[in-house]
Amino acid sequence: MIWNEQIEYLPPEKMERLQSERLRKLVKYVLNNSIFYRNLFKEAGISARDIKHISDLKKLPFTRKADLRDNYPFQMFCVPLREVVEIHASSGTTGNPTVVAYTKNDIKLWSEVMARTLAIAGATPDDIVQNAYGYGLFTGGLGVHYGALELGASVIPMSSGGTKRQLKIMRDFKSTVLTCTPSYALFMAEEAREMDINPRESSLRIGVLGAEPWSDGLRREIEAAWGMTALDVYGLSEIIGPGVAQECPEKTGLHIYSDVFFPEVIDPETGEPVEEGEDGELVITTLTKEAIPLIRYRIGDIVNINYERCSCGRTLPRISKIKGRTDDMLIIRGINVFPSQIESVLLEVEGAQPHYLLVVDRVKGLDTLEIQVEVGEEVFSDEIRKLQQLSEKIKKEIESVLALSVEVKLVEPKTIERSMGKAKRVIDKRKK
Repeated sequence: MIWNEQIEYLPPEKMERLQSERLRKLVKYVLNNSIFYRNLFKEAGISARDIKHISDLKKLPFTRKADLRDNYPFQMFCVPLREVVEIHASSGTTGNPTVVAYTKNDIKLWSEVMARTLAIAGATPDDIVQNAYGYGLFTGGLGVHYGALELGASVIPMSSGGTKRQLKIMRDFKSTVLTCTPSYALFMAEEAREMDINPRESSLRIGVLGAEPWSDGLRREIEAAWGMTALDVYGLSEIIGPGVAQECPEKTGLHIYSDVFFPEVIDPETGEPVEEGEDGELVITTLTKEAIPLIRYRIGDIVNINYERCSCGRTLPRISKIKGRTDDMLIIRGINVFPSQIESVLLEVEGAQPHYLLVVDRVKGLDTLEIQVEVGEEVFSDEIRKLQQLSEKIKKEIESVLALSVEVKLVEPKTIERSMGKAKRVIDKRKK
């Protein structure tokens, strides 16, 4: 289904004109309404006259998450508080949380991009969307909710948790679209089998899964478990919430809505753009937001970008699945390690389960990495020699990918803590 064919099939030259027009308006808007951007542009010696085309965006300075925290709670707002109709905030592991706000027009934008998101995934007004993202200050639940309403689908506002009830409602209401984190989708399938429910017999046909990085290997696990198409959705609270980009059934990248969220991919060290197809840090400019527009906001997610027309017909650029983050990337003995790399290896090893934990420590001044991996009941109850062979195989495969020595510890089923939200993959004892 195409929700906004005029935009999603727009020829590149027409998209460029639209983006340039919106950027010029955005720069004037923030200079008139944002003390933060007025000061930032003044320091950089930039005026509205310097910005004529979307290619001029690179003249503007970056915005960072620290800027939002430093201006907590409302100093980043470009409208009076009376015009703000909804406020969300990140959980914030350190310091102030990141506050995001919406005007009525921002809510309309959010509803629109999330309707586009669900439509790209293949949802229609005839679908029943079981929304198992969390409601509240987390933007996931309400974002999907608004989009389903805009699309005209039926939405079940389950929120996260209550897995047995989730499964009962799914079976009784015959839900056709599941929205949640990929780790929770896998956990739900596991719980269903323990309840003697075959998840493949559900009515689900599409999973719109996100809020955490996940690999194609995990996608295969989820699709095999549920018998549905599992697709990646991308978003973050600071930009809008979910609804920044969405994978189509072609599975060749996530279509990013560049008419409203203009993407750049840069070298995280130099800030310079990288070549098309090369990995770098994602940077987004919100071209039409009112409450808290952001210019050249450094996301921290590592992706690459593809500007070719997709085989689905859309001309929107596509970003890759998230390959890691600049700020939670592990550096172990000088080597960059992303949890997603390890997940991809584990999912290719027969006998290993897609549940793992990375424990990083420092012993006598040397960084160590222990990878705890769950194995199936039939494997764990097998003879010690076979367990040792499996452990050695996992170790060898991971070391060949990382070029780093690791220790592998096989653990019993259900040993690693399950999550109904973002899965916790790393314990870094070096920080303690």
